[in-house]
Amino acid sequence: MEQEFQALVEPDVEADAKAISPGTAAVDRGADLLVRVLESERPVALTELVEASGIPKSTASRLLSALERRGLVEQDGERGRLRPGPAILRVAERSMLERNVVELAHPSLDVLAEASGETINLAVPGRLGVEHVAQVDSRHFLGTGQWLGRTVDYHCTAVGKVFMAFGRAPAPASPIASHAPATITDPERLRVELARIRRTEIATAIDELEPGLAALAAPVRGAGGDVVAALSITGPTLRLTAARIQELEPVLMSEAAVLSRRLGHRDTEGVHAA
Repeated sequence: MEQEFQALVEPDVEADAKAISPGTAAVDRGADLLVRVLESERPVALTELVEASGIPKSTASRLLSALERRGLVEQDGERGRLRPGPAILRVAERSMLERNVVELAHPSLDVLAEASGETINLAVPGRLGVEHVAQVDSRHFLGTGQWLGRTVDYHCTAVGKVFMAFGRAPAPASPIASHAPATITDPERLRVELARIRRTEIATAIDELEPGLAALAAPVRGAGGDVVAALSITGPTLRLTAARIQELEPVLMSEAAVLSRRLGHRDTEGVHAA
């Protein structure tokens, strides 16, 4: 009886192994090789990977070729040793950059919150739209809600237009989606709008994401000069009037420039300095 009970509760390892499909086994082996490349302190040779993993050389070579095609590993020089590829490095770089930007942005977020009394956000470009990574809430009862964790379209937001204007966002799908009566859906009009943003370094979105919502945003640059983030001020249109937006633009641009300098940006021509 006891043996029968044990048979019911203990896993049948042999049966589980047989149940693993060839595709699953290939994924598991490929993942094993990738982890070994990532954890190695130096570029690693195919023979080393074969010896450490026990995977047949022909299979390992085939799996590593697939990983290389996807940019997960790459060859280091002529010796054929393998190191983490550009896809892995991009993810790691972006993760470090976002953490660095968020940490360094707090003083600027606080300055803008004090100057405006409105909701302040730090946003970065994402694969599916704008991603908000830091926020200071409005001091008013009537605010604009929680943006952290929300992804919004590029073309209908001030931060999104910043990323579009400076080449950090894809062109919107055609036809351009309308989120509110004031959303810019005409491609030529949007092109003119983005050209203006490149000239002025400021973007606005009034009633474009939803009626009654206004925002202005400015680009934040990294050490290499590329736009890596955007700072924004968001509030209801009854407070963020055209006159109020004009008052806040210099403060926003100044703090965007301050944050850019914290990230190592140096504009020798003084175009983006503040």
